[in-house]
Amino acid sequence: MLKSLGINDLVNFDFLDAPPAETLIKSLEQLYALAALNSRGELTKLGRRMAEFPCDPMLSKMIISAEKYGVVDEAITIAAMLDVNNSVFYRPKDRKIHADTAKMRFARGGHGDHIALMRVYKDWEECGFARQWCFENYIQEKTMKRARDIREQLTGLCERVELEITSNAHEIEDILKTVTSGFFYNLAKLQKSGSYRSVKHGHSVNIHPQSTLFKSEQPPRWLIYHELVFTSKEYMRQVIIIKPQWLVEIAPHYYKSKELEDATTKKLPKGRGKAVRHEHE
Repeated sequence: MLKSLGINDLVNFDFLDAPPAETLIKSLEQLYALAALNSRGELTKLGRRMAEFPCDPMLSKMIISAEKYGVVDEAITIAAMLDVNNSVFYRPKDRKIHADTAKMRFARGGHGDHIALMRVYKDWEECGFARQWCFENYIQEKTMKRARDIREQLTGLCERVELEITSNAHEIEDILKTVTSGFFYNLAKLQKSGSYRSVKHGHSVNIHPQSTLFKSEQPPRWLIYHELVFTSKEYMRQVIIIKPQWLVEIAPHYYKSKELEDATTKKLPKGRGKAVRHEHE
């Protein structure tokens, strides 16, 4: 946002409460990786479009990238749901099994949390935004109304940046590629221990217990996560399963083919990895 206002020297900018220089540099590196900045640190055409969206740059990049795959409508829905994701589902103590069963219906196909959240919104929309539907599916109605408001704002901003609202909810792979286009930075690979390691930073991370992929019989090899939360361990919140070859296609400047090939050829032991169980954050 500062770059879009013409403030280029961020390191020496007189902030009221200046962030650590290291954090600022990492942010600039991320914007460069997202192609929002050029090699001189100036906003690109893509960066100017991204700056129009009042959300995380990775979400902005995801929405704009959706144009290439023809799934802008789905990307806007996912972005709105991610903004409120921690309070979409509720789980009454006396009806835990019913609530879990309802949640897993949205996760059919085992693609991950982003697709499940998208289906929640679309099903709610198809039912005329009915309160009864939320009650029957253990969904927080207030949260959904907030997501609808956010979605309407994002739709208006798409028109502002001349982004055509295309839709194809059946092309799951294109939707997953769209999410990867914005979040390729947040990549994790399964380790022999059953936990994951973030590829670029080397942190040991685990799938969050609230994720639809937490109890997968066959833990996925490669994941993209929305954010990390730290409690007793570092957890990936909101994850999707991806194919490593997508990274070379989507972000060849960031992931070299050889690097991913080497990581892919390392064999894992047969059988299921150790799942991490943790009831509360």
